[in-house]
Amino acid sequence: MSFLTEYGIVLLQGLAITLALSMSSWLLSFAVGLFLTLVRMTKIRAIEWAVLAFVEYQRNVPPLVHIFLWYFGVSSILPENLQELVNEYHGEFIFAVIAIGLYYGAYFAEDIRSGLRSIPKGQQEAARAIGLSYAGAMRRVILPQALRVSIPPLLSNTVMLVKTTSLAMVIGVMELTYATKDVASSTFRIFETYAISTALYVVVALTLLFIGGWLGQRVRIKGR
Repeated sequence: MSFLTEYGIVLLQGLAITLALSMSSWLLSFAVGLFLTLVRMTKIRAIEWAVLAFVEYQRNVPPLVHIFLWYFGVSSILPENLQELVNEYHGEFIFAVIAIGLYYGAYFAEDIRSGLRSIPKGQQEAARAIGLSYAGAMRRVILPQALRVSIPPLLSNTVMLVKTTSLAMVIGVMELTYATKDVASSTFRIFETYAISTALYVVVALTLLFIGGWLGQRVRIKGR
């Protein structure tokens, strides 16, 4: 009990940072994924190839390399004043969010795109027939249905995103894995520390799956 009392708060603080990192990265991923999907639908060949190149680059480079690139590479070419500003506001956290957010943004883009492709073309034609513009049809008819269909793959990649945040420890983000390693090194109670950390990750993953399953049932399109 003394171990949990003394070091449990450290692990919970690490969990809080993991959740903050996950949420920030998810919001960026979703925004990037939605933007890439909509831009790709312009049917302009140059833009389509640019989006495809970005998606393939992000998906075929390990996330750890992306984190190193942003933290050590991109940060080094920023103006000195901007570097100091970023470092003052926990630059390691910011660069981890950007790297993970862009990485999973590529996956989210493919998930949303698959959802859009599953919507019958007649839906677009019907929306235009009742007077909606292309943008209006997408916003009010097509995209809401596509996002509903995309929930299962988005949920799967969301769980993967949460697990990927553990890689941020290598640049000093004091998330759950970093806190676990720190406590284990300080107490030499390796098994107990990693067992608690593992349990916390499992709880987070199962909670996400439960919420995703509930949401999927709530917004499920009848007949699908």
